[in-house]
Amino acid sequence: MLASWMRERGYPRELLDGDEVRLNLSKGLGFSREDRDINVRRIGFVSRLLCRNGVMAIAAMVSPYRSTRQEIRQSIGNDFIEIFVDCPIHVCSQRDVKGMYKQAHAGLLKGFTGVDDPYEPPESPELIIKSSEEQPEVSLRNILEVLAVRGYIRSDL
Repeated sequence: MLASWMRERGYPRELLDGDEVRLNLSKGLGFSREDRDINVRRIGFVSRLLCRNGVMAIAAMVSPYRSTRQEIRQSIGNDFIEIFVDCPIHVCSQRDVKGMYKQAHAGLLKGFTGVDDPYEPPESPELIIKSSEEQPEVSLRNILEVLAVRGYIRSDL
């Protein structure tokens, strides 16, 4: 929704979907901690390049480890905005359009975040979205407010 909203209004942006990056830039990586960190670092690197060139990077991914997120925050600097989409694991499983939670619960996919690998919630994200409690339009509005306060979009939403 955010990328579409920005595109419709002419804001330079790029959506970096974690699964698409994994397929195209991180092919062959699994779900071990090391592989997840490599994928997140690659997304962080591309995000930093985009930001440096005036393009807002929307990194939509599972980034389970605080230390790696902090590393990316430090490398990007003030342009880094962390939005924690907080959703209970049972709701994620219900929304499982790719069938990955089903595979993980069946033991076919090892090291899956929230199933047999931990998720370390952020300690101080710029925004928390409770996706199981609010409508997507409300979440979008909250994100837009953060972007407006930070000066990335016009405040006359």
